[in-house]
Amino acid sequence: MAKMSKGVVVEFDFAVLNGSEILFETASSILKGYGITLDARLEALHLAGGNYQGALAELFGKVDCEADAAAVARELNAAFNAAVAAKAAAAVTPAFKNFIQTLQDKGVKVVVATRGDAAALAEAIADPQVVVHAETSSTYGSCKWDAWKRACRHNGLHEMLTAAVTGSGFGVRAALVAGMSALGISNKRVEWQDFGGADDVVDTIDKDAADIVLKMLKVS
Repeated sequence: MAKMSKGVVVEFDFAVLNGSEILFETASSILKGYGITLDARLEALHLAGGNYQGALAELFGKVDCEADAAAVARELNAAFNAAVAAKAAAAVTPAFKNFIQTLQDKGVKVVVATRGDAAALAEAIADPQVVVHAETSSTYGSCKWDAWKRACRHNGLHEMLTAAVTGSGFGVRAALVAGMSALGISNKRVEWQDFGGADDVVDTIDKDAADIVLKMLKVS
């Protein structure tokens, strides 16, 4: 029986790219057209961590908006994914490439998941050993446990041998439910979230973050 590789799944949109801020700006712009002024409180109470359609339906009920939550969810999904695709290449920094290289040097398989343009991101990363996984989640600011499991299983990884690198407390919780270990990447937009259960929480994805992942995976 072949030995399974140890790996890492990086939630690119929220852990590398500042997707939480992009999502807030995108949602704010769309909701303004429906007479809703989105702020951090409304986002935290009604949107964060929820499925787009369900979260928007809850928000609309709270503010007495009669918009079609399903239609607005589709609009938000398309707009956010397009914004991620447009900004992804600029987020492939030397620090991120050092993160990848540090893991690869120790034989760890690197999977990078995105809701944006997977082919364009792969071209920007320009490393044939990195797998860019096209993620289809429609969860506000994170992904659910099944998305983490799907990213592992579609790329020959087992959850128990894989670390998740995620940009939210919701993502940490979902990765743990999926059976993975988790490294949280925090920023001002998500620092209110509960990152409990993460092996560690940092604010930059670089070689030091890769060293933490190696310890999580017990790779020396």
